[in-house]
Amino acid sequence: MIKALLLIFEPGGSWDRVVLAKRSFIFVLMLYLLPMVVLSTAVELSGLLHWGKHHEFMRERAHISRETAIYYGIAQFGVSLLAVFLGAKVVKGSGETFHSRHNYAQCFTLVAYALSPLFLVRMLDALPAMNPWVTFSIGIILSVGVLYSGLPRVLLPDPPHAFGLYLTSAILLTIIMGLGRFLTWLVLQGKLSGH
Repeated sequence: MIKALLLIFEPGGSWDRVVLAKRSFIFVLMLYLLPMVVLSTAVELSGLLHWGKHHEFMRERAHISRETAIYYGIAQFGVSLLAVFLGAKVVKGSGETFHSRHNYAQCFTLVAYALSPLFLVRMLDALPAMNPWVTFSIGIILSVGVLYSGLPRVLLPDPPHAFGLYLTSAILLTIIMGLGRFLTWLVLQGKLSGH
């Protein structure tokens, strides 16, 4: 979580430390991404179960059933991980169209760290009156900003292609994360359930 804050407020130095550390795919997955996603999901679920959630046209809070909250937590966790894996694949594919030579582990590292502000801001969804689309918007804006600093440091694209790769990656990651947010929102609204 501290790394996510540093990436927001001191992106250059933070990305330089990420690159110099040369962490493996397993390290980034197990010791950075999973704890970040678990923590953000746990905080959000705790708020949902304790305080409930305001719905669009209701003045009072609606309490969420334990079953719905657990299903939502599982969906949130699964969709978050899937989005990072898919996002890394998409960034790798986009890089190949710009003639960049990088591997999946580099793309995964970039996406996992770049999306960490989104996971951090998502903890605010624990508050009953917080609209999940507001936290998504704030989080994705911060993540796109972090991606801007990280992409040239992690992937080292050719300078003429760097901005195109950044723009393509930012748009595609926003779409992937937006679709994930929409699916989990449907689960929370009870429109997409496991039974």
